[in-house]
Amino acid sequence: MNDIASPESPFQRFGAVECVVRTRFQKIVARTMAANAAIPQVTHHDEVDATALEAHRRALPPGERPSPLVFLIKAVVAALKAYPQFNASLSADGETLVLKKYVHIGIAVDGPLGLLVPVLRDCDARDVASLAAELREVSELARTKGLPMDRMSGGCFTISSLGGIGGTAFTPILNAPEVAILGVTAMQTRPVWTGEAFAPRQMLPLSLTYDHRVINGADAARFVRHLGEAIADPAALVAPAAS
Repeated sequence: MNDIASPESPFQRFGAVECVVRTRFQKIVARTMAANAAIPQVTHHDEVDATALEAHRRALPPGERPSPLVFLIKAVVAALKAYPQFNASLSADGETLVLKKYVHIGIAVDGPLGLLVPVLRDCDARDVASLAAELREVSELARTKGLPMDRMSGGCFTISSLGGIGGTAFTPILNAPEVAILGVTAMQTRPVWTGEAFAPRQMLPLSLTYDHRVINGADAARFVRHLGEAIADPAALVAPAAS
């Protein structure tokens, strides 16, 4: 039944309306989000200093300059290794925590079909160039042709970036059965006290939503702090992946 589209819809009492039938994909996403609402979710907001990262990127030739998101993927990999409870899922009965030994990162991509989340696999064993190339490929597919389910399955952790659009913070919703998701907004240049003087620093806002059944607030803060430490050392992020 579609009450909104019917002539008896209460909205039509106030003026003209247009009824748009939602796509099958949009309906599936809506049902999934409604089911995820039962999970106790908390969001930790913070910002990290990305000045060194941006200096490293600007020193690269334009054609070889990955987006900040690629470096953030590598920073997330490092944080997941340090805090394995973030790379986990709860069993259906909630009795067992499944710790994953693989690192597959989902990247939310906005496209005409809605929000798709392609998954980059084995991010811990790949270098920046490899991740950058696949991220460009799957982002283009998501925006033009769509993605098969096997390219959107098996993720351990999701990153949702609004950096190219704007904003200062938001509350990303968990992509269950994952237990954490990282939201990223636009980098901003701000004066930051260094201990002796104010200096212009490029600050990156991060919003980490986590499943409070699995993760406590202190560990969420430590996880984001670890991200900041990794981003502050871009040379380590671009080091060859461990074999």
